[in-house]
Amino acid sequence: MTSVAVARQAMATRFEIVLHGENVVALRAAAEEALDEIERIESQLSLYRPTSEIARVNALAAHQPVRVAPGVFRLLERAQHLSTETGGAFDITIGPLMRAWGLMGGSGRVPDATMLAEARAKVGMHLVHLDAGNFTVQFARDGVMLDLGAIGKGYAIERAAECLREAGVTNAILHGGTSTIFALGHPPNLEAWNVALDYPPENPDEPPELLAVVPLRDEALSVSAVWGKSFQSDNKTYGHVIDPRTGQPATGASLAAVVIPAATDTDALSTALLTVGVEGFDRFVALRPAMRALALTAAEGTRPCHVRATGIEIRKMQAGQKPR
Repeated sequence: MTSVAVARQAMATRFEIVLHGENVVALRAAAEEALDEIERIESQLSLYRPTSEIARVNALAAHQPVRVAPGVFRLLERAQHLSTETGGAFDITIGPLMRAWGLMGGSGRVPDATMLAEARAKVGMHLVHLDAGNFTVQFARDGVMLDLGAIGKGYAIERAAECLREAGVTNAILHGGTSTIFALGHPPNLEAWNVALDYPPENPDEPPELLAVVPLRDEALSVSAVWGKSFQSDNKTYGHVIDPRTGQPATGASLAAVVIPAATDTDALSTALLTVGVEGFDRFVALRPAMRALALTAAEGTRPCHVRATGIEIRKMQAGQKPR
């Protein structure tokens, strides 16, 4: 058995696929087809491409119903269900709030009260009407904006994994920027693909400490964190994940991880868990009986951390122990 690794830039990140099998040519062809599918989905969902279906919806749906492709419509229905399921902790109408906080193509800013109130009035799935009979989307008011940044990558990985299955691939792992990972089958001589999670960085110049090793087999893992794209204002640090329910940066957790079979859902749910945080952990994991999850709270660069987990074994560091 041999292995093939391929990679491609898409959705402002690097997607990688590692496959195992007997036929190198067939493996590479399957991987390239899967990456082509990711690029196709990006062309449908990107906020920043005027020709994308989501950009067209954002431009026109406040004035008329906008027809979208069946696959995009089903994704919007799925996002609507996830918003309801999480009590609004996940919401694809987050766009106006991301813009208000300067996080849509910018480095971040603190909005004034008027700007924040105006943005909040344009957020909520109750402002989006989905007509399943005609595959159309319509907004209830001007200024509503769909942003699929917290679900699009997971959806693309899920579709790419389906391409691999259809091509007969039985052992592969694929990820987008390491934040969403899907494991198909298992690698040779192992029962599962093992994925490492690290503690929040205490010192960026030192090796990270191992938080957990998560075995995956025909499952997806998504990880959301607040420290990667934070910004500072008046000596206060603000994360890039905004709570749709409050309009404020999420403070419920510093890191959240979710494992279930569907990558689309793990992508959305890890963002929601980051917002819900440690305090709402028990209610959150009850949403899906088979969910494995982890939520961690810690100020950036500090110890100790408060960790809640189910189905994921935490590796506790001993005093003086160095990470491996």
